[in-house]
Amino acid sequence: MDMQVNYLVRIGSTARSKAYAPYSKFVVGAAVKCKSGAVLVGANIENRSFGLTICAERVAMCAAVAGGEQDFVAIAVTADSDEPIVPCGACLQFPAEFNPDLIIVRATVLGQRKIGKSFASFRRTRPEEF
Repeated sequence: MDMQVNYLVRIGSTARSKAYAPYSKFVVGAAVKCKSGAVLVGANIENRSFGLTICAERVAMCAAVAGGEQDFVAIAVTADSDEPIVPCGACLQFPAEFNPDLIIVRATVLGQRKIGKSFASFRRTRPEEF
């Protein structure tokens, strides 16, 4: 699993270069691994109307679904932050539609990592414990 996690984090980190974040300058990349073995990426896409911003996690999962994938195994989310970021509520709910036990790897560009499960696990813990 470590090699798979390393690969997902590396691919997700690379996806950050595709982000569109002119307002916050906070770029995030994600890579989702599907049961088929396919790995699809996403990067955050901001909008002037903040509510229309799309997080990297959902971009990656939408790319996967558009490509015919719906069985997700794990997702890595990478940002240039002091601590691994916690996905927003929508990015916890969205994967729960497909796999409530999705493994989420949260990483920083400097190598910090936290691994947990998606929505099912998050309900039982405080965000800082996730």
